[in-house]
Amino acid sequence: MSQEWIIDVLVDLRNFAGKNDLGKLVEQLDDTIHIAAAEISDIGQKSDVIERHGNKDRSVYRAHRL
Repeated sequence: MSQEWIIDVLVDLRNFAGKNDLGKLVEQLDDTIHIAAAEISDIGQKSDVIERHGNKDRSVYRAHRL
């Protein structure tokens, strides 16, 4: 996936924050990394469903997410 680079950037920022005793920022970046990973995964799943079933059938995507 082309959006995964953002996780690498967030991890670099988290590592920098950790090395510089920015504990609250480390915690926030951990949360942000998890959110980014989930959303990127969600985008990938949506793309897979669209590829298999076509863009017109949105009910397939909704059922897949539940």
